[in-house]
Amino acid sequence: MTLFADLHRAAEPLLLPNAWDHASATVLAAQGFRAIGTTSLGVAAAAGLADGASATRDETLRLALAVGSEPYLLSVDAEDGYSDDPDEVAEFARELECVGAVGINLEDRLGPVALHAAKIAAVKSAAPGLFVNARTDTYWLGDGAETDERLDAYQQAGADGVFVPGLTEPRRIAALVSHLHVPLNILYTPTGPTVPHLADLGVRRVSLGSLLYRRALGAAVEAAADIRAGRTPRGATPSYDEVDALSRRGDLTHSDGP
Repeated sequence: MTLFADLHRAAEPLLLPNAWDHASATVLAAQGFRAIGTTSLGVAAAAGLADGASATRDETLRLALAVGSEPYLLSVDAEDGYSDDPDEVAEFARELECVGAVGINLEDRLGPVALHAAKIAAVKSAAPGLFVNARTDTYWLGDGAETDERLDAYQQAGADGVFVPGLTEPRRIAALVSHLHVPLNILYTPTGPTVPHLADLGVRRVSLGSLLYRRALGAAVEAAADIRAGRTPRGATPSYDEVDALSRRGDLTHSDGP
């Protein structure tokens, strides 16, 4: 975990792009991103399953197995750990660590604070090398109430960092940074603060979440519409051979990207 943890203390915040398969993770790493996250929405959508429903445990583990041993650092979005049993969550985390993941993201879904804290503590006991990023959904699913109290409990349980998606108000971000003693992770949104602004506020990790996956879907729809209308599709298009090579484990030879 040391190298990944160190990235949260570097001069610039860790900008973490989120991949949904081996090719997307590898092409992002080829662009110089030292650490890659996974997006639970992308994993779920690719499998035809609902996101946030604890339905993608096997798919998430398979993705971690495919990319966890690659020459970049992998942090896995594990939703709520796929169980309300802290021991089962800890076992899943141990499996992730065994296949090469260096981080895990666990969300509370505004459930009981004590339960989420117990999951964090169990994970740190079973897989001490994993960087546990404890997410609270106080802004994602609520009005921001209880944010400090929840994050305090998660810090005390052993979380290495905390994640507050949906929080975009600069003053509140700065106040939260001052309150915490672990790195704060914010979800980037095109309508929120820029990465340099977040850095100035003290944010140490900026995640892209499902944004890249959704942008990829949007680009596919635009390309299909252009072709139907007799126009040449716009934007970069990796060749067949490039994608085929990037989809193979251990291949980072196409470092010039798409």
